[in-house]
Amino acid sequence: MRGIGQLRRRLWNWLTTHDRGLLALRRAGRAAIVMPVLFAFCAKVLDNGDIATYAAFGSFAMLLLVDFGGPMRDRLRAQASLAVAGALFVTVATLASRNQWLAAAAMAVVGFGVLFIGVVSSVLAGATTALLLSFILPVSLSAKPSVIPDRLEGWALASAAGMLAIAFLWPAPAYDPLRAKAADTCRALAGRLHSEVAYLLAAKQGKEFRAHSDAVIAADQAVNELHRLFLATPYRPTGLSTSARAVIRLVDQLNWLSVILLEVRKPKLDRPVNKPACGAKKAAAAVLDQGADLLENPRGSTRALEAALEQLHTALAALERSASIDLPSRPAITDTDGAAPMADDHVDEVIDALDPSFRAQELSFLVSLIGRNIDEAARAEQRPFIGRLLGRSPAPSLPGASLPGMLSAAQERAAAHVERHSVWLRNSVRGAVGLGLAVLVAELSGVQHSFWVVLGTLSVLRSSALNTGQNVLRAVLGTAVGVAVGSALLVPIGSDTNLLWFLLPLAILLAGVAPAAISFAAGQAGFTVVLVILFNIIQPVGWKVGLLRIEDIVLGCAVSLVVGLLFWPRGAAAALSKAMAEAYADSARYLAAAVDFAVLQGDATAPGRAAQVNTAEEQAIRAAAAARRMDDTFRNYLAERGSKALPLAEVTRLVTGVAGLRLAADAVRDLWDRDDHALDDRAEARIELLRHAEAVRNWYDDLAESLDGHAAVPAPQDRDGDSDIRLVRAVQRDLLDQDGHATATAVRMIWTGDHLDGVRRLERILVQPALLAADHTPGRSPIDSAARRLAFTTAR
Repeated sequence: MRGIGQLRRRLWNWLTTHDRGLLALRRAGRAAIVMPVLFAFCAKVLDNGDIATYAAFGSFAMLLLVDFGGPMRDRLRAQASLAVAGALFVTVATLASRNQWLAAAAMAVVGFGVLFIGVVSSVLAGATTALLLSFILPVSLSAKPSVIPDRLEGWALASAAGMLAIAFLWPAPAYDPLRAKAADTCRALAGRLHSEVAYLLAAKQGKEFRAHSDAVIAADQAVNELHRLFLATPYRPTGLSTSARAVIRLVDQLNWLSVILLEVRKPKLDRPVNKPACGAKKAAAAVLDQGADLLENPRGSTRALEAALEQLHTALAALERSASIDLPSRPAITDTDGAAPMADDHVDEVIDALDPSFRAQELSFLVSLIGRNIDEAARAEQRPFIGRLLGRSPAPSLPGASLPGMLSAAQERAAAHVERHSVWLRNSVRGAVGLGLAVLVAELSGVQHSFWVVLGTLSVLRSSALNTGQNVLRAVLGTAVGVAVGSALLVPIGSDTNLLWFLLPLAILLAGVAPAAISFAAGQAGFTVVLVILFNIIQPVGWKVGLLRIEDIVLGCAVSLVVGLLFWPRGAAAALSKAMAEAYADSARYLAAAVDFAVLQGDATAPGRAAQVNTAEEQAIRAAAAARRMDDTFRNYLAERGSKALPLAEVTRLVTGVAGLRLAADAVRDLWDRDDHALDDRAEARIELLRHAEAVRNWYDDLAESLDGHAAVPAPQDRDGDSDIRLVRAVQRDLLDQDGHATATAVRMIWTGDHLDGVRRLERILVQPALLAADHTPGRSPIDSAARRLAFTTAR
């Protein structure tokens, strides 16, 4: 007994380690109860094979192939929606099944629609495989329209039983570990800001200094833990719900906030404390604290966060006013040409004086984005179910918020992926062609169980021919093992179906747990055992069922392999390089357009101001679309089986760099959206900023070319100290008032230059991962990679 107890504890420890939260065990346990009971009722009591078949596989689809999250009410509504959509698919597929070519075409059309629509709706994205199964089964089993009522009855029984099982059989709690860790990170970063303000106001190296040092360490650890948890998630949830997308954006924003905090210079104790900057940091910390509370309770009120954001907005306005008033000024010295250039030491004073206020403005803007993002995530959770089903964006609650409506939001998300480099589009086309071809091949070949040909194609088709081939091997080996195990069971059992009824729930339980806890091949083996038992209960034929299963799976795998070879066979790694290149190029254009918008916004003498506003908005939309494609490609890269050629941390650094570029452009636009004072002339300042923006854009364009395999990785640009001097002097000549005091517009011009300088500093962080990515670009030889690396070293 003691040995049995130890074995049970070891098995339990192993299961909890490999199946976190016991989610797979929950699903498998429900299916092991519901599926045999329904199958027995329909086969023995109703004595109808069609009803029994659709009840069994409907239970499989409802309980094992889908796992909706959120509160129980939303889960049940999602299950009900899946039941309705599945019933429609069963009807249409049955009507199309009588004609081979019509069946194949219908499968291709439905397959593309189901696979692609996941980019729009969270509910439909989570139910993709279950929806496809509801169409694959009836379209592969040709039948007259008269069987539709029986098929629908079986599907309806499975749907009703599935909803009851989800509600009452070991229901899973609503828990999101990424959201919880994001809340902890918000609090840690808020603690860092609180301790920094306390240290600055105390102005001494005492306990405040030690508390600040401890807070910095805690914040860094929290950000790193959040990042590790994010990377440990095999399927990045960016393609699902609005709330999940908001949380993923939050990961990027918190990571970038940590980078900004690292850029803050150590305060000089002999310099007066910038109290408005401290006020902005305190207000930003309050937003992070309230945001953490809302992340932990997304169904709670958003009023506290909205109030904190209003206070941050007020503090930011006060910071901008004080930045111009508190600048060191000297009496203007004039010569025959007007105001004389500022002395070098005066320029340095202005730059040093503006640094604390700029850092506070930069992090305050990002924290306001974080707050609005958390607010959007909470309101997404609080949407009516129909809004979540249709992918409707939550209603805005904050001043200046402008979220698209239901149809425009869906159109925007889908349009971002109507591009030939989109991995989501490629996978949808590949899946549609593969499923349609599998139906046609199964019908023309006359195999006994054509359903398994199509299902085999669906289960092994991946983003590259290489991974498809790997999954073919796993599928066939797993099926062979399943046949061996099933046959071994049938030899002693013979025709005793009572024992088969006893083994069926155990087989379903193991088949449900195996894919998540062991491997894809183990799942195939377990599922084959279930089929051997199931079909021998219906019609005892022994181990031959297993051989037919192998034949069908091999045929389906061959179809998926051919489709994988013909359609974009390079895989997610190559697609990720292309997606990152496009994202960097479009984000750099957006930044340049934002600077153009900035320098023209308050200049009454500059032409094309209204057109430039539209251009900046268009570039923002384009950059956001490219970022979405990159985001989904990165998720596909994380999910792809096999070893990764590039270290994951380096790839993530490149992905995060795109967020930094877009956030800088957003910050510049936000800075100038509040400027309604047109001045007569800012020509020299405009020229200097545009020159700086052009240099930054060119560098990131070169980086994009290198990621795409068409150029060498550019060396990072050195800091141009003369650029700061030229900009400050240009501001003096063009924008200072008659008394020599800076205007708010002058401060914004200098802050715009600081944002560009921050993006320039990012270049050094991106060079090393870009070099590694360039070395692994498909088609590039080792000699070519070495030459490019040598060119980079020589340029430095």
